[in-house]
Amino acid sequence: MRNAMWGYWLILLGIFVVVIMLLVQSITTTSTEDRYLINSIAEASMVDAVDKGYYRTYGELKINKEKFMENFIRRMAEETSLTQTYTIEFVAIYEAPPKVSVRISTKSASFNIDGDKAVYDITNNIDAIIAGKYVKAN
Repeated sequence: MRNAMWGYWLILLGIFVVVIMLLVQSITTTSTEDRYLINSIAEASMVDAVDKGYYRTYGELKINKEKFMENFIRRMAEETSLTQTYTIEFVAIYEAPPKVSVRISTKSASFNIDGDKAVYDITNNIDAIIAGKYVKAN
């Protein structure tokens, strides 16, 4: 009986530690994590938005503005957590040559600790350019 009680306490302690880890993970975010996430999403969205017909015809890279925005928002929604509020702002999108500037603001939950309210807001700016081999036609 005594060993069974130790087993119950050990299981209860394990559940308590897992709950604490999940709570801490859901309220913390780092600028580095968001920056890498946004950078990879912007790169993949730009590659998906390349107008292949225009490239075949003229040999120059051009992206479709609406397709980029749609891909970016879809990928961002798939990869982010539901515990934070993200504000996406497309600062500038140039179709040819392909360049985008995106600003993402992350708002985490606010916390009251000893009467002090702590709010963690992070803003990331990403500028992305697609460069390729440009062959000058004779």
